[in-house]
Amino acid sequence: MPSARALKTWSWLHKWSSLICTLFMLLLCLTGLPLIFHHELGHLLGTEVEAPDRTDDRARVSLDRVLEVAQARHPDRVIQFVSQDEEDDRVWFVTLTPTPAPTDDFRSVAVDARTGEVLAEPRFDEGFMYVMLKLHVDLFAGLAGKLFLGFMGLLLLVAIVTGAVLYGPFMKKLEFGDVRRHRAPRVKWLDLHNLLGVVTLVWAFVVGGTGMINTWADLMIKYWQYDQLSALLAPYQGQPVTPPAQRASLQSSMEAAMAVAPHTRLSFIAFPGTAFSSPHHNTFFLAGNEPLTSKLLQPVLIDAQTAEVTASPKLPWYLTALLVSQPLHFGDYGGMPMKILWALLDLATIIVLGSGLYLWVKRRQPAAATARNTRATA
Repeated sequence: MPSARALKTWSWLHKWSSLICTLFMLLLCLTGLPLIFHHELGHLLGTEVEAPDRTDDRARVSLDRVLEVAQARHPDRVIQFVSQDEEDDRVWFVTLTPTPAPTDDFRSVAVDARTGEVLAEPRFDEGFMYVMLKLHVDLFAGLAGKLFLGFMGLLLLVAIVTGAVLYGPFMKKLEFGDVRRHRAPRVKWLDLHNLLGVVTLVWAFVVGGTGMINTWADLMIKYWQYDQLSALLAPYQGQPVTPPAQRASLQSSMEAAMAVAPHTRLSFIAFPGTAFSSPHHNTFFLAGNEPLTSKLLQPVLIDAQTAEVTASPKLPWYLTALLVSQPLHFGDYGGMPMKILWALLDLATIIVLGSGLYLWVKRRQPAAATARNTRATA
């Protein structure tokens, strides 16, 4: 049993860590709720690109043809990435930007992998889901916004740990789950706050922790490039970005990459000069076919001029942790049942955060009233 002084310290930490992060955590919970069902909402809103049914469903055109079709739509742009949906390999998504440098100014072209026809040019930088995503990821403030939300996530973890420490002494005279419904509203909300806080404790810690890790993604990737890729790519240092006219067939490059890890599927391709590659390579990111490995990526660097394998480095532990944390944060591992569970726990956490704010306001009201009365009688 903690001493009275220790409990006072824990209580102070819990109060202020909670108060500082509560509004931002409420925002993240509210914006995260639709993001859990982003695929389903995309189908409902008609923003999801779906491949039409065809009799020749197994036919595939060359990846080089896919690039030609996409490039023809935006000849003044360069191709940064090519990817496929994890659940549907019948559509290629080609991302084009003004330069290979990271930017929010991008265009996407969805190309039918079976026929080479353009299916759509979806805009991922507008609409309701885009606003929800940007608010959730960086508050429209770029890296600074991500790091700020990461700090708020750290405060949430402090609030969770201190709340767990305080729960035992608080509940020693009550049964677990007891809500004193016949007491004053503040007491009822306090009991409900504590009950839901304990019920969601592990989930909130996991989601808060993975969210905090996700905010460090840009820094992790930069460090990986500096720490490991720089040594692998030392022979190419100082060389300009390989121009498209001098690049080998991307189809041949993909076949070479898949031969390195045959029991995998393609997740996405990063082109020369982009954030996930080098000026001289196409980097193929391959994912496993099993549920436990489907979120883990294996990079394969292919020489853009010769279509030969340069290296296939294992990702460091911190990037592996990042890749695991991203889908876990949104409950994107166990299909619809896990998404529903994540949504229910998200709603419960909103109640915990809101009730905590309510309790703080109610607790201050008597003190404020006493202060006003003292001034009035002085």
